[in-house]
Amino acid sequence: MKSLGIACASGSFKGVFVHGVLSAFESLNNRANAYAGASSSTLITACAAIDKACEVGIEYWYQAIKFSEQSGSNMSQTVLQSIKEYAPMLRAHLFLPDTPRLIIAASKVVTPEGAEETQGNKARRLGRQLLICAARGERTWVDKHLKTHLFDTAASEETLQLNANNFDEVAYASTRMLHAWDIPAWVDKKPYIDASYVCSCPAVELAQLGCSEVIAVATEPGDLYRDLFQTALVPTSWKDVPIHIIRPDVDLKELGVDFTNATKDGLRTAYQHGENKGKEFVRTYS
Repeated sequence: MKSLGIACASGSFKGVFVHGVLSAFESLNNRANAYAGASSSTLITACAAIDKACEVGIEYWYQAIKFSEQSGSNMSQTVLQSIKEYAPMLRAHLFLPDTPRLIIAASKVVTPEGAEETQGNKARRLGRQLLICAARGERTWVDKHLKTHLFDTAASEETLQLNANNFDEVAYASTRMLHAWDIPAWVDKKPYIDASYVCSCPAVELAQLGCSEVIAVATEPGDLYRDLFQTALVPTSWKDVPIHIIRPDVDLKELGVDFTNATKDGLRTAYQHGENKGKEFVRTYS
């Protein structure tokens, strides 16, 4: 039996485009067997997994802007407020027997030195350094201190399992970019940071986990890379598993949506653009 996986990319407020695509799929009953999210796409991917992408809708992003304004653009507080608002509903439905599989990617910090740097007062400086390294494709620090960790509702190993007890911690950890998030991220007392450092869009990972077809939803109009360092593209296939990529037609910044700030009109326009691209994809491939 064929199984469909939908992988959603990171992008902070640009994730509103991804949400539009997921809402279009839901409205057309284009359901997946597995959903995978990274960073800002985590909560909206979880909404799609429980068939509530449309119900939550654009209001999710209006709330995020409101939380950002209330916190003085403190991204840690903004994300934590979103989790507080939506996690109770998600936890009530995500772990029921008939709910599709949900995977959340995060970067696990695997060395004591890395834990000290990422969770202490050096984190913001390190975050800025890593952005410079990313622009150069220099992965030395990441390769030494981080590895991809997939929290999975279908995992049999306790250390990999996504469940109601760790969902809130995982959702926050997956989003924590060091340069702009000031609250450390721990899951079961182990250090984690944003998925994007090692996995910006878990499309190949869904193929590796057994999906026979994957849809990857990007937040940028150009190439879709596997991580922040842009040294490898998300391919159009992996070992005969097709990976279809849906991307916006323009940089969402032109619509009024950037990574850490957005206008209300921009959010609405980007969300609608995502809906249109999602419907276009279903028409093309159905």
